[in-house]
Amino acid sequence: MEISTFFPVWERLSSRQQAALSSAAFSRTVARGEIIHNADTDCTGLLLVESGQLRAFILSAEGREITLYRLFERDLCLFSASCMMRSLQFDVTIQAEKDASLRVIPAESYRKIMDESAPLSNFTSEVMAARFSDVMWLIEQILWKSFDRRLAAFLLEEAAIEGSPALKITHEIIGNHMGNPREVVTRMLRYFQSEGMVRLSRGTVEITDERALRRLAE
Repeated sequence: MEISTFFPVWERLSSRQQAALSSAAFSRTVARGEIIHNADTDCTGLLLVESGQLRAFILSAEGREITLYRLFERDLCLFSASCMMRSLQFDVTIQAEKDASLRVIPAESYRKIMDESAPLSNFTSEVMAARFSDVMWLIEQILWKSFDRRLAAFLLEEAAIEGSPALKITHEIIGNHMGNPREVVTRMLRYFQSEGMVRLSRGTVEITDERALRRLAE
């Protein structure tokens, strides 16, 4: 996949700037479950997702995870290159949810072009603002939306991503995504099962009444 695919402002860069970004980028493949970037990593660089699926999450002092957002094909991740944003202090972990193929642009190389190109700088700011908007939306959901509605919405989102109502996912992984203990997830899923909305088996949650889940989520 060409680097230009990831940048709507590509044609507004000079040929020298285009060549600099293209030559700086290198390929990287990651396996499912691999940690690509975390708070202990110096600065991974700008991640461009050619295929696969990543997730960005934060980790509490108690070791509890909560997913901030997902990254899919043709998405790019700036938080993994947050060192180039001088005033940004944000500890986020990036993990591969599925085997993925990436292009990585070192932060310093990207920053040099961004500092001299207004279109690229504006585009970068827009991407960062969109990600912060995702995070703020998540905070609002946690603060104001009940857990049963959040869980219903999560299951529907997972089914849309996987293209199947049968989700190969454990209660612990769901808890990691949502920032809740596994026991709380299990209790609510059992309630959903008693209401006929899902069917539970080992390592699987199958949606059996999508309409009821959607009513609950909304």
